[in-house]
This record gives sequence, C-alpha cells and structure tokens, in this order.
Amino acid sequence: MNSYSLDYIDDLYVQYLRDPASVSDSWRDYFEQFLVASNHSVLSKSKASLRAKSPAGATVGSTSSSEPNDASIRNGAGPRSGAGPRSSASPRSGASPRSGAGSRNGTGSRSGSTGDELTDQALWMSRIQDRVNQLVREYRVRGHLVAQLDPLGMFKHESPELSPTLYGLSDQDLQRPLNSSALENVTGSTLNVILTKLQNTYCRSIGAQFMHIDNRNIRDWLQRRMETTENRLELSHQVQRRIYARLADASIFEEFVRRKFVGAKTFSLEGAETLIPLLDLALEKAGQHQVQEVVMGMAHRGRLNVMANILKKRAMNIFWSFNDPTPELNRGGGDVRYHLGYSSDWETAAGKKIHISLCFNPSHLEYVNTVAMGRCRCKQDHRGDTKRQEVMTFLIHGDASFAGEGVVQETLNLSELDAYRTGGTLHVIINNQVGFTTEPKQGRSSTYATDIAKMLQIPIFHVNGEDPEAVAQVVSVAMDFRKEFHRDVVIDLYAYRRWGHNEGDEPRFTQPRMYANIDRRASVRIQYLNRLMELGEITAEEAEEIARERTEKLESEFEASKNVAFLPDTQTLAANWTQYYGGPEPTESTDTTFDKEHLSKLLDSVTRMPDGFAMNKKLKRPLALRREMAEEKRPLDWASAEAAAFATLMVQGHPIRMTGQDVQRGTFSQRHAVLHSVKTGETYIPLANLGKDQARFELYNSPLSEAGVLGFEYGYSLDQPNGLCVWEAQFGDFWNCAQVIVDQFIASAEDKWNRLSGLVMLLPHGFEGQGPEHCSARLERFLAMAAEHNIQVVQPTTPAQYFHCLRRQVIRKWRKPLVILSPKSLLRHPLAVSPLVDLSSGGFEKILVDSEVKLPEAKRLLLCTGKIYYDLLERRNESEVRNVAIHRIEQLYPLSYDEVAATMEGLRDGTEIFWVQDEPTNMGAWSYIKLKFGDDFSSKYSFSCVSRDESASPSTGSMGAHKMEQAELMEAAFAGI
Repeated sequence: MNSYSLDYIDDLYVQYLRDPASVSDSWRDYFEQFLVASNHSVLSKSKASLRAKSPAGATVGSTSSSEPNDASIRNGAGPRSGAGPRSSASPRSGASPRSGAGSRNGTGSRSGSTGDELTDQALWMSRIQDRVNQLVREYRVRGHLVAQLDPLGMFKHESPELSPTLYGLSDQDLQRPLNSSALENVTGSTLNVILTKLQNTYCRSIGAQFMHIDNRNIRDWLQRRMETTENRLELSHQVQRRIYARLADASIFEEFVRRKFVGAKTFSLEGAETLIPLLDLALEKAGQHQVQEVVMGMAHRGRLNVMANILKKRAMNIFWSFNDPTPELNRGGGDVRYHLGYSSDWETAAGKKIHISLCFNPSHLEYVNTVAMGRCRCKQDHRGDTKRQEVMTFLIHGDASFAGEGVVQETLNLSELDAYRTGGTLHVIINNQVGFTTEPKQGRSSTYATDIAKMLQIPIFHVNGEDPEAVAQVVSVAMDFRKEFHRDVVIDLYAYRRWGHNEGDEPRFTQPRMYANIDRRASVRIQYLNRLMELGEITAEEAEEIARERTEKLESEFEASKNVAFLPDTQTLAANWTQYYGGPEPTESTDTTFDKEHLSKLLDSVTRMPDGFAMNKKLKRPLALRREMAEEKRPLDWASAEAAAFATLMVQGHPIRMTGQDVQRGTFSQRHAVLHSVKTGETYIPLANLGKDQARFELYNSPLSEAGVLGFEYGYSLDQPNGLCVWEAQFGDFWNCAQVIVDQFIASAEDKWNRLSGLVMLLPHGFEGQGPEHCSARLERFLAMAAEHNIQVVQPTTPAQYFHCLRRQVIRKWRKPLVILSPKSLLRHPLAVSPLVDLSSGGFEKILVDSEVKLPEAKRLLLCTGKIYYDLLERRNESEVRNVAIHRIEQLYPLSYDEVAATMEGLRDGTEIFWVQDEPTNMGAWSYIKLKFGDDFSSKYSFSCVSRDESASPSTGSMGAHKMEQAELMEAAFAGI
C-alpha cells in the first residue's frame, strides 16, 4: 500500500458514488459495506442541503477555498485519516481521465454536470466527517493528557494530536454543520460544539483512560456514561452540602490533631482531604448496589482520618493512643496507631447498613492488598455469594508505591482468575505527586503512577482532588462500572501532601518549588466552600456552624481521653471466632482419630471415576494401588494420607481451600487431585464428590506468584477459622519471595494486632542434590521468628503423622499458622509409609522415639528432623549398629525442654547426643536447638552437632559433591561406634 494505490482507490470510490455499476462487483460490495459502517449517505440524504449551500457557505459549484475538489479530497492538509477503503492495489502512474467523471481543468476543479459536483461534494463531506471522527477518537485516547488534573498546576502536558489542523480542519470548519457518527446526540452540531463537548468530557478535571480496553461493549458503555453528561454530575443541594461536611470532617480533624499533638506522627491527609467524601460517596453507591460488607486495605497516610470519619472510631480512642498512658500494657507487643485496623457498621443515607472492615497493615504499604482481597473472597464464600456482589474491596494506594511495588502487579493479576476473583475492587490512589522525597521522574518510567493497571481491561480515572464534584462523577461511574462488569476500577486522586512524609519531616529541602506553591494554597474545604457560597448553596454562617460543631465534639473527645480511668475499647474477634483462641499451646491432646471402616470407604471413593471418564492411562496404576491401601492390602503413601485427611475433614463439615503453583497435580506428580479426560479435556475432582453433605473443596493452581497468593490465602484464613486453608510452595525455597507476608503478617499478627489465623504453609524441603534453590525451605528463618507460641513448625516423617497433623490443625480450637516442611523424595520412599490403622487411631506426636534401641543401652543418641532420619536409619541398618538410638523431632516449635526430656528417660549421664542435620551449620535447626536446649543438654550429656560446614549458600549444585557430603555426614554421625 502506497500513496499511488490510495489515489487509485479514491478514484474508484468517486466512480462508485457516481455510478455503482461502473466498478467491479468486489469493489462495489466493499464500498457498500464501508458506507454502512461509516453511516454515510451516497446521495439521497445530502442532495437537498448540498444544492442549497456548501458547509462553508458557498453555493455548490463555486470556487471558494472551502470548495471540495479531487485534489483536496486526496491531498488535504494533515495526514490521511483512513476514512477511505484501503486494500492492496496496483500503483497508478499519473492521472488519467476517469470514465464519466468529466475532465480536470488546470486548477484542479472539475467541470461537468451538477450530479458530478454533488458527488464530489458528498465525497468531500465524507472525508471531513471521517476526519472529525478521528479527532473524536483522539480525544478519547489522549484527552487525559491535557486534562487539568494537577491541583498545583505544576505539570502540564501537550498533545498535538488534539489539534483540528492536524486533520486538515481549518478555522472555517469550526462553524460548519457536521454529523459525527462517532458521537451521540450531536446531529446538526458544528465542529465547535463537538470540540467543546469533547474538551468538557475528557480535558477538564477528569482524565479517563479506557481506550486500551479491547471489549467494545465496555468502551461504548463508558463513552455513553461520560459523553452524555460531559463527565459532570448534576448534584443536588443535599449532596453538595454533604460533600462539604465530609471535607470539613477531614480537614478539621487534621487541624485539631496537629494542634493538640505537636510534632507527633499522624501521616496527615491534608492536601488529599477529598478522599473522605470520595469514600463516603463510594459507600453510598455500594449500598445502592446491595453490597453488605466492604473490606478496606490502606497504608498509613490518612488512616487515622479514615478511622475517625469513615469507620466512626471514637476520637477519644485515637487521642488516647497519642497520650500512651499505659505503656506497660504493650511491652513487646502492639503496633503504632496508624497501622491498626478497625471495623464498624456504616449507615447510608437510605438507612442501609454496610459492615466495614479496615485491615491491619504494616509499613510495607501495598502488601495488604491481597490480604484484603482474600478476606473479601472468604466473606463472599460464607454468604454463598457466588456472583461476588454482596462483599467488595476498597484498596487505597499511594502513587509511589502503586508504581513501585511489584506486589501491585500480582494483585491486579489475581483479579480475573477464578481462584481469586471477588467481583471487582475499587482502587483509589492518593496521588501526592511525590514519594517521600522522590519525584515521579525518579520513581517511575511511566506517564502515570497507574499505568500498571492498563494490564487489565479496566478504566482508569484520573481526577483533580480539588474538584470534589468531579470526584463525585468519577465515583459514580467507577462504582457503576464495577456493578455492571464485575471488574476492578481505578481512581487516581491527584492531590498533594501539605506537610512532609510525616509531620516531623521538612519537604522544602527537596521540593522547594512544590511547597512554595502548597504554602500559598487554601485547603480544598475552603475552596469548595467559596464555590458553594458563590452558587448560593450555603452561607458563611452555616459553614461556621458546621466547623464549630466538629471542633467542639473533638474537644470533648480530647478531654475524655485524658481521664485516668479511661481505657479504649478493644475490638474482639468476629462472631465466627468466638470458640477459637490463641495464646500458649494447650497441653491437652486432640482426638484426631477417625473410624477405620469409614476412612477406608472414603479413601476408596477418591479412586472412583464417573462412567465414561477417560483419564490418562498412566494414572490407573496409582489409583489401583490407592484402592489396595483402602483395603489394607498395602500401607498408605504420603499423597493417600493427605487425601484421607482432606476427605475426613470435609465429611465432618470443615471446608478446604488449597492453592499454589501446580497443586492440582502436585509439583512432584504425587497428588493428581484434579483428573483430566484425555478425550474431552473436562476435569473431575474426586475429593469434591464424596457426598452431598460434604463441605466445600477448592483446589486451584495459582499464578507464578508467592507474595500476592500467600497474602490472599492468609487473608482468607482470617475469616475462616473452621476450615483448612493451605498454600503450597512449588519448592520450599521459594517462599522467601513472600518474606514480607510471613514476617509482617503470619508470624507477628497476633502479637501486634491480636489477629488469629490457621493458615497452613506446605514447603517441600530436603537436601537431595537438586541445587541450592531446590533444597531448603529455610527452616532457620521460621525458628528465628518463633516466639510466644506464635506459629507451629513441623516436619513430619510418616504419612500418619501428616494425616494427624492436618486434622489437628482444624479440630482443635487453638488457632496458629502451621508451617509444614513437607517431603520430596519421601513421597515415594518405601519406608515412609503408614498402615491404615495408624491413621484411624493414634495422633500426632511431637517426637517419635526410637522403638528399636533402648536408651539405657544406647552409647549415642542422634536427634534429627525430616528426611535425614531415613538416611541415618539406612546407615545404621547397613552397619548393623545396635547401640545408637535415633529420635525424630516432628514438631520443632512449640517444643519445651520438658517434652524433649521426657523422651530421654533412661539415657545415661554423659551419653553423647548429636544433633544431625542436612543443612550447613549456620542454617537448619541447629542454632535454635542449641540456644533453646543446649545448656540443659550440656549439663548432663555431651552435646554437639553433625552438619555440613557453614556456607553462604544452602547446598552445592553438584550431585557428585552432594553425595560426598552426605556420606561424610553419615560417617560423622556413627564415627567411633
């Protein structure tokens, strides 16, 4: 395709307009389709107007500069709009007379009949209309670039693509009557009217990005919502006053706190106070959409304000935390006031109640995102809300963190996946236009902080935070979009930070121009008040009364907080947590047994397929072996014990949710919980088909994400105390990609926020020569975090132990996160099996003592955990050693010395005790064991460690070196015997 072929097509098009029969059938069909698609009329709808006057006011046939001719049609100013049909065609070498078209004079104007002139005029109008349509599209695509978004007016963009001259449209064309097929309700309008409509819609206080969305129905819906109103709501007097009242709530609260607690950190909302009316309006919309609950996640900026003015936490409780009158109550625990969560009921203007839960959050900003989403999903599941309409998530972000934190991408990616879908999250970015001291040009490579969200098929609304009524429009469209399409939506609230990163920070060191501008600005409350007063919607006296009422209430709350007898209200766990508890591990045992006959039937049922289901033939033997296990013809392997644990819990009414990379099949091809028909591709899940009375079973493969997914499952576990919520790593080594979730939430939430969780982490672990990234779940890190009975760390070595451990996690009412270092090679180890009776009876044992060597006869006691037990056992059997006992520590934490000592009764004083581990000396459990039990052991026995030498990396990448090291460990463990 080149300019000659385009000229040729133009010539064909002129011929077709004069006489459709003059072109070939294929071109005639093509042009007919083009005319329909472009909503153009060939002649019938244009003749009357064209005979009267041209759009420029000249009579048809005049030689005015606005008069169309072939040259202007083909070679008008600006780029070709693409209006004409385009197809591959042979180039034309020079102009030649066209059949029936008359001849061209020297000036390029055409002589000929009136019909020819009308045809030329129609074509010219078609091209003008098409150029206008392209201009309309450019406003939809690029209008946001010139929108008045920055309240400080410091950053302005230009977009030459929005200039009419670029499309060959002159000043004369501004008043020309046009019918743009790209815009609704503009029939008979002038170009000037169309441009004004576009500028009002896309270039005022709202900048909308939506043309990246592939779905035309969604784009059309958004265009209609914005263009029919020119992106402006007609607000009632009551709504305007409500917006002002919420702005007053926000600003007066901040001013009061700053005045009363000079220099204290509050992470003020000043400069972005419009967040409060934004959330107020969003909750009102949520109520109209029949939303029953909202889960909120946000960082520290504005958190106190949100708690006071949205969640209605009493100000006296907030003020009390500033005074900190009882530090002894928080020794070694608790959290700062701007990290705390809260929950309450919100009542809409229509009297509808919405329960709001603001999640606790550490300083790690965006990591709360998927935690909040997980809570939302769990609440939906409890309600049976499969349409994902009754509970929704609000996430409030910062501009720097939204662009900078990788977990944001993980959050967005989860939104449309079946395992994590919640029906759409409202994302609000408080855009301070600076991150601490880092300006956008240093903090992101993208135009907007929100550009990462364009990975989704969702709109992004940028809005000037100093135009509260534009914010109201954006909230209305955004919430209706979420209701209509069940997808996320983003509001980028352009604002600023009146003070520094915190109240003790001096921002003028690094942003002097910005803060000189800020210092001159009145608050958004004052600006909006002035606007309402100009409109006559409120008087100065009424505004003063609103401010006085709020100040007096805050003063009253402040005085009450100073009362020495006052203690703040402490929120308890939700109603579904009433029978569960945290604190120290209970000493009484938990009955995890299950009727053997029933267990056998359940295990057999997970091997049965529907009639005609064509599964992979390679799976027939494993299922046949499992059937034999159910019949007690062979002992159970690891995967069968897991299936038995899941099945027994579900028939007892406990739902199970498990996600992680490749969990449906299992990383090591051991689970096969989801079977695929080789003929149809359909799936069948035996564990979901145990019977009509079983609890829910969900098993989802996750995306290649650790932080986001683990955060989601942790959030889910916060609202499901009665079920089993499991996240499995592909390899245990990979959980460190989610270190923040473990450190800031899982390990410390009870101590900081009094929140309980029963989340299970399955982390495949074991030194088997697969290299440094496929061997270690970093046991040492969990043990370093273990304190105050905050987590459970176990490494079971038999299927029965695993079975009872999983059942114990749900059946006993003590709720703590459970970290299981699960096996790899032991999945198929001939010795790592258990008879069915060990599952139906017994229970989980923290320590498995040696049943073959009696302690009084032992010359040495080997203590170990995990897979290395089987290596030691094999070496002992090969060497025919009978005086070395081997004890397995199955639960490393919580574990007391008394529990360990009870398994050593009869061991003679002075006996050698070796702690044996696969890991290097500086890793694994050795440091923990030595610190916790070393003094007690050493006072009575000879206590030392057998391990690999200390190392910066967990293991070698050489299989040969691994085998050498493993042989050396075995040699050292039995040396001198």
